[in-house]
Amino acid sequence: MPNIQSARSPLTRQEFEIIKIVWNLKTATVRDVYETMREKRRIAYTTVMTMMRIMEGKGQLDKWQEGRAYVYKAKHPKERIIKEMVQEFVDRVFNGCPEPLVSQLIETCKIPSADRKKIK
Repeated sequence: MPNIQSARSPLTRQEFEIIKIVWNLKTATVRDVYETMREKRRIAYTTVMTMMRIMEGKGQLDKWQEGRAYVYKAKHPKERIIKEMVQEFVDRVFNGCPEPLVSQLIETCKIPSADRKKIK
């Protein structure tokens, strides 16, 4: 499977926030995403609209019209995008070797011993 950069541009922090909302809602209008984002922070409706339009252009969202509104859906499943993002991170930060990442996670995160056994 190609990495996220070869398939499409990597998701920015704000794009990832948007796509997580779309995944959660299954399909969403700009208004749906805007209202969800506004619960956590101030953001302009036009910013959300522009970001979603960019994401559609990058091949991250599909769009169709229902009545007067456009409805968006994630073009790729959550599992695929997360897998590609993790692989891109491991390639970029750890030169493609996942062992240092796992060591860092075990060292940094509070992982119960039962979960540590699963990891081993």
